[in-house]
Amino acid sequence: MTATRVPVRLRVNGENYEVMTFPYKTLLEVLREDLGLTGTKHGCELGECSTCGVLVDGKPFLSCLALPLDLQERAITTIEGMAEAGRPHPLQVAFAELGAAQCGYCTPAMLLTARALLDRDPSPTREAIRQALSGVLCRCTGYVKIFEAVELAALRMRDGAG
Repeated sequence: MTATRVPVRLRVNGENYEVMTFPYKTLLEVLREDLGLTGTKHGCELGECSTCGVLVDGKPFLSCLALPLDLQERAITTIEGMAEAGRPHPLQVAFAELGAAQCGYCTPAMLLTARALLDRDPSPTREAIRQALSGVLCRCTGYVKIFEAVELAALRMRDGAG
């Protein structure tokens, strides 16, 4: 028995897509292979490292564990959709300024997860930032610069300087 491709309608970064894909492909695979959105990274593919993180309806979501068929009509945001009106998001600016990324592999998921945090809590404590980002594994840093970048972006966004 051969698998047949099925149509899947996705709303990614504010745009509607219809792709013909195999029903067993994960959202991660469809984003990277079918839509060419390679900012979302392959990590463990077991849901343990969160480098495949995207936002679904504004909440962090592991794309390696999700089937696109289950996410039709939902708003999916990848790192490619984080910039606003062609300008980097304040988190992206702060990460770059403070050197909060080293190899950059976890950075897309880190940025999107931090964005979800700031969207629900514009003044998070260091502990709230630590908790929110705890699932996104970074093997390069001690996380301090990442936490500082989130705090800087939050400050700028509250002050309207973002």
